[in-house]
Amino acid sequence: PHSPGSSLAQQLRNSETSPAFGSILPSVPMDATGTPGRPSSLPVSASDSRVSGVSEIRIQPLLGVAPLGPVPFTKERMHQLATLEAAYTHTPLATDSERTRTTVPKNPCNTPSYHHQHPPVSCDTIEYYQRLSPETLFFIFYYHEGTKAQWLAARSLKKQSWRFHIKHMMWFQRHEEPKLITDEYEQGTYIYFDYEKWQQRMKEGFIFEYKYLEDKDLT
Repeated sequence: PHSPGSSLAQQLRNSETSPAFGSILPSVPMDATGTPGRPSSLPVSASDSRVSGVSEIRIQPLLGVAPLGPVPFTKERMHQLATLEAAYTHTPLATDSERTRTTVPKNPCNTPSYHHQHPPVSCDTIEYYQRLSPETLFFIFYYHEGTKAQWLAARSLKKQSWRFHIKHMMWFQRHEEPKLITDEYEQGTYIYFDYEKWQQRMKEGFIFEYKYLEDKDLT
C-alpha cells in the first residue's frame, strides 16, 4: 500500500512495475517535471477485451427479425394487408366532416301558398334522386357543382348505366353492345348528353378509351 504522503507520480511508477498490474495497465507518459500527462491514444490489446468481458459480433438485420429466414404470410395476414390497402384507397375526405348545407335559393321570390314553400321530405336521399328524369339529373350535375346534390345526381346517373367521360365532360350511355372491346378501349354506338345544346344525341363508331372513364366509387 502507498503512504498518504506519496505523490501521484510515484504511485503510478509503482503500479507499472508491480507484477499484478504490469500486464494490463498501459504506460502513462510523463512530462519533464515528472507529472503524468494526458495520453494522446491508448493502445488496444487482446488483454483489454479479456478485462471488459464483452464480445462483439455482427449479424444481418434480417436475421435479427426472422432468425429462421423469411416466413410466408398466412391467410389471415394476407386478409389484413388487403383490408389495409382497401382502407388506404378509400380515405376520408375533408368534406366528410362538414355539415350538410341547406338549400338557399339564388333568386328568392314570393310564391302562392299552393306551391311548395319548403323542400320535400327526404329530398337529399338517393331514392328520391332515382325518381327524377335524366334531364333533371343532368341539370343538377352541371349547375350545382361541388354540392351534395351533384354527387347524388352523378350516383343516380351511374345507376342508370350512364358513364362520365372526363375529356369531353359529357355523359355517355351504350346504345347497343360494343362492336369491339379491348383492354384499353371499346368502340360502338353511344348516346351522349350534349350540355351545350341541352339534348341527347347519338354517335356511331365512337371509341371510348378507358383512361378517360371516371370510375370513382360513389357508394
